[in-house]
Amino acid sequence: MENPYLPYPVRIDEVITETEDKNLKTFKFVFINPGDEEKFSYRPGQFAELSIAGKGEIPIGIASSPTEKGFVKFTVNKVGLVSTYLHNMRPGNVMGIRGPLGNWYPWEEMEGKNVVIVGGGFAFTTLRSSIVYMLHPENRPKFKDIKVVYGARTPGMLLYKDELKEWEQRDDIEMHITVDGTNDPDWKYNVGYVPPITEQKITSAENAIAIVCGPPIVIKMMQPVLAKLNFPPERIILSLEKRMKCGIGICGRCNLGDQYVCKDGPVFSMAQLKELPPE
Repeated sequence: MENPYLPYPVRIDEVITETEDKNLKTFKFVFINPGDEEKFSYRPGQFAELSIAGKGEIPIGIASSPTEKGFVKFTVNKVGLVSTYLHNMRPGNVMGIRGPLGNWYPWEEMEGKNVVIVGGGFAFTTLRSSIVYMLHPENRPKFKDIKVVYGARTPGMLLYKDELKEWEQRDDIEMHITVDGTNDPDWKYNVGYVPPITEQKITSAENAIAIVCGPPIVIKMMQPVLAKLNFPPERIILSLEKRMKCGIGICGRCNLGDQYVCKDGPVFSMAQLKELPPE
């Protein structure tokens, strides 16, 4: 049995500054040892620990799709010691990735259904993974309509801007991009918070599953919206973060009742959460 605490060595291949405040960067990693990429077999919705020797590690959702070969991507917000150190690293630097960890979105259950994806802020990472996965030519026939509502505070805080434009031009996915507010006269998309825009743009829950990933306020405010749209709790899928540390259910920091967010999640249905403590 392999040591679950031992990371795979990776090299930074590319760094992309995503937002105007420069606090969100996407890191493209390549595995140094042959075979490690195959061992790092993941599905959209999972996360991993980004590990820097002497600094620590942080749990981050996987932003790339398993259909993208030769690399793995993570989008990192600069908020603490490890993430700040990582933001100062450059292509060619070596560090570690431990995982993949946690569960994933219910892909088999989603086949043959309409999929509604709702994301807010920098929590769009695993949703980016999911969209790329579903739009892959081998996977797109498995799903019916795909509708996406994604919002950020301002246009400059949106992630993956080039891909958003690319997806918007496709006829097999429906994109609804919004910002909380803007003074940009050239802004041609929605203005408003994610929950009310979702209520405007998503008109039916028939044969549909909703995936929601965002900051706690977005998750909280989306619940009555989806209930109003008649999504049953078992077809509302949430991706949570709660003080995750070890990633394998040992340290106990992220427990919710008898569940651990890192091990039993981070993906839960609303039906599952109704059985857990309200926190």
